[in-house]
Amino acid sequence: MFDAIIRSSLKHPWLVVALALVLLGAGLSAARTLPLDVLPELAAPSVTVITEANGLAPEEVEQLVTIPLEQALNGSAGLRRIRSSSAIGISLIWVEFDWDVEPLVARQVVTEKLTATRSALPAGVEPLMAPASSIMGEIMFVGLTAEEGVSDGALRDAAEWLVRRRLLGVAGVAQVVPIGGAIQQVQVELQPQRLMLHRVGTEQVLDALEGVTESTPGGFYVAGQQEYLIRGVGRVASLEALGRTVVGERDGVPILLDDVATVHLGEAIRRGEAAVDGKHAVVLKVQKQPQANTLELTARVDQALDELATSLPPGLSLYRKGFRQADFIAVALRNVSTVLRDGAILVAIVLAMFLVNWRTTAISLAALPLSLLAGLLVLQASGASINTMTLGGFAIAIGELVDDAIIDVENVYRRLRENASLPGEKRRSALDVVYAASREIRGSVVFATAIILLVFAPLFFLSGIEGRLLLPLGVAYVTSIAASLVVALTITPVLCLLLLGKQTTHAAHGDGWLARRLKALYRPAVRAALRVPVPIAVASLGGALAAVFALASFGRGFLPEFNEGSLNIAAATAPGTSLETSDQVVARLERFLLQHPAVTSVIRSTGRAERDEHALDVNFSELEVGLDLSKGEREVVLAEIREQAASIPGLAVAVGQPISHRIEHLVSGVRASIALKVFGDDLDQLRALARQAEAAMGTVPGLVDINVEQQTEIPQIVIRPKPTELATFGKTPGDLARFVEMAFVGKKVGVWWEKERVYDVVAKLPDAYRTDFARLAAAPVDVRGSRFAELSSIAFVDKTMGPNLINRENVQRRIVVTANVSGRDLRGAAEDVLAAVNGAVKTPPGYHVELGGEFEAEAEASRTIVGLSALAVVGMLALLFLAFRSLRDALLVLFNLPLALVGGTIAVAWGGGVLTIASLVGFITLFGIATRNGIMMLTHYRHLLTDEHVALHEAVVEGSVDRLVPILMTALTAALALIPIVLATGEPGNEIQAPMSAVILGGLTSSTLLNLFVLPPLFARF
Repeated sequence: MFDAIIRSSLKHPWLVVALALVLLGAGLSAARTLPLDVLPELAAPSVTVITEANGLAPEEVEQLVTIPLEQALNGSAGLRRIRSSSAIGISLIWVEFDWDVEPLVARQVVTEKLTATRSALPAGVEPLMAPASSIMGEIMFVGLTAEEGVSDGALRDAAEWLVRRRLLGVAGVAQVVPIGGAIQQVQVELQPQRLMLHRVGTEQVLDALEGVTESTPGGFYVAGQQEYLIRGVGRVASLEALGRTVVGERDGVPILLDDVATVHLGEAIRRGEAAVDGKHAVVLKVQKQPQANTLELTARVDQALDELATSLPPGLSLYRKGFRQADFIAVALRNVSTVLRDGAILVAIVLAMFLVNWRTTAISLAALPLSLLAGLLVLQASGASINTMTLGGFAIAIGELVDDAIIDVENVYRRLRENASLPGEKRRSALDVVYAASREIRGSVVFATAIILLVFAPLFFLSGIEGRLLLPLGVAYVTSIAASLVVALTITPVLCLLLLGKQTTHAAHGDGWLARRLKALYRPAVRAALRVPVPIAVASLGGALAAVFALASFGRGFLPEFNEGSLNIAAATAPGTSLETSDQVVARLERFLLQHPAVTSVIRSTGRAERDEHALDVNFSELEVGLDLSKGEREVVLAEIREQAASIPGLAVAVGQPISHRIEHLVSGVRASIALKVFGDDLDQLRALARQAEAAMGTVPGLVDINVEQQTEIPQIVIRPKPTELATFGKTPGDLARFVEMAFVGKKVGVWWEKERVYDVVAKLPDAYRTDFARLAAAPVDVRGSRFAELSSIAFVDKTMGPNLINRENVQRRIVVTANVSGRDLRGAAEDVLAAVNGAVKTPPGYHVELGGEFEAEAEASRTIVGLSALAVVGMLALLFLAFRSLRDALLVLFNLPLALVGGTIAVAWGGGVLTIASLVGFITLFGIATRNGIMMLTHYRHLLTDEHVALHEAVVEGSVDRLVPILMTALTAALALIPIVLATGEPGNEIQAPMSAVILGGLTSSTLLNLFVLPPLFARF
């Protein structure tokens, strides 16, 4: 089949050229239209269910809301994990499905389960699904600040009704979550003394207010040919009109709302604050829709913000220099594009030095754009984006894309020179020479490329986040390599025929000076190696065994650390701390950060935003910190921040990075590299076990940011009915519960519109009853205004303790001890944590400990890669046997694999001695590349022995010398193309590609050098 492809291409050269030009045009079009992003779409099929349950304590939320929903959702088809948080007045459930479940299917499954469960929930409790977004969904934080004199309510109004509304209208925006400022509401503050004076009860007022903010339809009135809409307008036009609502009557005189209450626009109870650069503000977190192009969406959002900036009310301004994912994307893509460009330049230089002929160089280089653009077309067809992973795949492959073409061009050029040196009557036509030369190396090219594709197969079986990250890299690499094979079998022979076939100077134009010099040095060296095959084999095996032992001793990690140029800092005060106190404590850390020379911006949120998908209490803060690392080394900056945070009493801090922290959440549900999960029923016992685990983990070297999940007891005021007194008074327990909600939180009785702005209308007692315990206990309760009693006379009003938060995973209560790793490998630290905890923590029956986090994902991914790589080696052996029809020759080629281990191991040791998933993938790639040179040499040996009948010893020497230049060219192009990536280690965008490239570079160097001196004597001897 391949011979027919070559022959057909040579018979129709201009058709092949035309098709190549079409491919170039289509590829360039794809390059312009493909979306750009920093990473592939990482959105797991996860659905967040948010259920507001105002007035319920965490234990009540768990029992009445969370557990019924969990029971309904548990067992759903494709379910991977279910997590939940039950906090004060809210239940959050994260339903995580297997990675192969389509997000829309996952949402449909959850919708059906919720529909069937609604009847089992308390009245008025309605579970809702959060908007579809991705783990990389937060693309931008925008601040809205105010000058002196602008109220917090006016600031929040502008954020809600101007900025948020405008951003939600931008195509691709999924959600905009504001936090900070004061949410305004129309407050009907019932005045107990006036209620008693007029003998009006709270229930009468609530009944009277129903409908005063609504309008109703009345059908249509038809008069002749004219139709009139009938409307019942209950909505009042102003707050003054609302105050004139009749709520009762005495002696024929109406009692108005103004007589018993104060009506005004006031602030709702705050549960969140925000600040930008230390100044209180509203922060809006912009989330994108899945598959949205981050760079294009950011440009559209920026345009909307530009328009908003000119129309904001006086005294308000936008803050836009904080967290912007697009900035990291731009830097990362620029860095990867630079190493891709530099690699291509180095490849061109190597070809020019060896071939010393512009035609042969141009023919070989033609494979680069054609192969890369073919890869882009595949990305476009699969709906992928151009990101650091796909560009990294191209960058790693770029040196190999010319390998097949180099082998073909070098052999064709050599055979044309030999043909030109023959007498005229013995010379063959250029077409026959090109065809024969291409056919001669066809087997080695096809099988070498097939093996490269085979050994890369394990990458396509990785699950979880590592699979989502590396799959686009694998697709880019494999498609471009496959395209280079097609180019070598079609376009390269055609270009050789068109550009080299009519030359008459082949005989005079021999090898270049570099090739001649290298061959002159190599010939005596290979002859010397043939005299000592056994010592060479023993030394090679010794080096390979040493590499294996070194690899076994290396530390293990999941993914290399990203260099995002920004930090994500989680800061928490003690549970139960008020919002105002938390705000003040974290402001101390904020001030230090702003004084640090490397910090460019600080955006802080404290507490929970109303539409947030995390159950955060007011003691928790999150800071997004922009960095300029030209003014400070990253590790030094992190150490200084941790040191400063440790000096602030009552503040616990965990330092991470925005994207890394979201990946950690996706892997384990917690924001840390190591997550020790303690499962059981009793919260007190869980806390005690977690504290023991925390103490044990404190003895493990290399752990930082060790924190116990803040599930603890906080002060509560519990109001429980006195059954006899309550019944005598004429109230039921339900009446009492509804009164407590109305009095201290507020009862929503409708909405009020003002110029397209909507405010809740809430009836409540004055705030003084909520902020003073004595007044709270003395709050007057009434029976339809006829009788009044103090709250404490019909109910117990007690100060007590209760849980602030209850977290669950897979329908069990759990508490987590988290830690990050600094200065050592992840697996070693995790193993030490397990040993320390198992030795120090004795779990009672019904309780158990699990270690999760990135460590868990690393172990699973490593098992997958190693297992599938072993199968790939078996497949390589089968392909080599098919190619050579000799098990001995196949094993000789596979001898390149241990030779490649030597250099790859040295590269890992040089890079810190930690094997990550990226390093393992580097070894996979290396094994495929390393076999190519062995295949080239052995096929040429067999050709000389069988077709040209050269003696064994001479065939090995001449075959090795003949293949020296193509081997060095292919090895050097592949290796030098990786040098820019290795030199860019640590730069944004190259975090994963750099350790992969280092392994390939080191292994390719050792396998090439050793192959040139080990394989010839082994072939001659065995």
